[in-house]
Amino acid sequence: MPAGVQAGHRAGESGVKGFAVGRGWLEQVLFNMAVPPSLRRGDVEVLIAQQQLNVAVVEQLHAARLAFYAALYNRSLESIRDEQRQKLAENVTTEKDRYEAGLADKSAFTSASVQASELVPEIESAHRAYRESQLKLAEAMAIDPAKSTLPEPEGELQFIPMRLDVDSETAAALQRRSDLKLARLFVRGANEDQRIIAADYYPVVAGTINGEYVPVTGIHRQGSTSKTQDFIGSEIREKAAYTWRVIDNGKVGGAVLKARATREMNELTCRKLEANVSRELSRIANDLKGIDARERSLSAASVAAEESANAVRENVATGLASPLDYRVSQNAFLTTRSGLLEAIYQHNVAIAEWDRASGRYFQFSDDNTKSR
Repeated sequence: MPAGVQAGHRAGESGVKGFAVGRGWLEQVLFNMAVPPSLRRGDVEVLIAQQQLNVAVVEQLHAARLAFYAALYNRSLESIRDEQRQKLAENVTTEKDRYEAGLADKSAFTSASVQASELVPEIESAHRAYRESQLKLAEAMAIDPAKSTLPEPEGELQFIPMRLDVDSETAAALQRRSDLKLARLFVRGANEDQRIIAADYYPVVAGTINGEYVPVTGIHRQGSTSKTQDFIGSEIREKAAYTWRVIDNGKVGGAVLKARATREMNELTCRKLEANVSRELSRIANDLKGIDARERSLSAASVAAEESANAVRENVATGLASPLDYRVSQNAFLTTRSGLLEAIYQHNVAIAEWDRASGRYFQFSDDNTKSR
């Protein structure tokens, strides 16, 4: 509060007068705008949690599908080998009768017995693999084997040719795949963390009102020569201002650099995943082409082997072919049937891998892309 003494002679005034001037300030925040980090970072966390769930669901569905195909394959393989063992067992009986009748030596009977017995461990191996596939399928379906029976897969493996367009599927996969969406969200979250630390994206805006008030005190203006030139009323001066305030919260200490390194690492991982989509789809497409060619070859060979085995069986009955020829033809038929079944199984597994790599496991109602 400034104060002083005024003296002098003017018309209508005499003597010495003291004076004082009072000043007051008033500050009122008009608004305080601060974007809370949780408003934007929390939204990213929700999206990350959603995509993590989607990724887990995709992996679970894919595991269940592979277990289902493996169960069908091993069950069919066990059936083929068991059927072949029964045919060879009939041949063993025939060789035994011929040996006892003196029409063949013991080596023929022994050879037939060995070939039939060789299929027993292969049948048991296929059966164990089928049980393991059932356990994996039960695990994927959240079935407790101790409290419930193992699931029995229905149907048989089918061969369905596919027409593949790697370029269009790559573009669609970049938009559909949950793991890519999750990787992009990690990049976004790291970027938000960096901005929060640097406080570049979350400033504080403050507004103020300043005022000055000088009341009537009866003092004289400087240079006034009469009373009429003195103060005749209070004076008020006001002004408004705002401040844009950015708080440094880690630029010097290195926290921003650390957050930036995390973001760059996430960006690199995301770019690698995106670049790998085209390569992975191309590899699967090439594998499918090779498997399809092998399936066509084995399908024709299986038909020929079956016709040959049936012809040799009839010739054995008429004496035009030996039991050894019969066993050779049956072994060839078993090999081609097993190979054909394996090719069909590999085809279905490759289709499952294609669906996973192209993001087809998680197609929602608004996705109009045709599956095939």
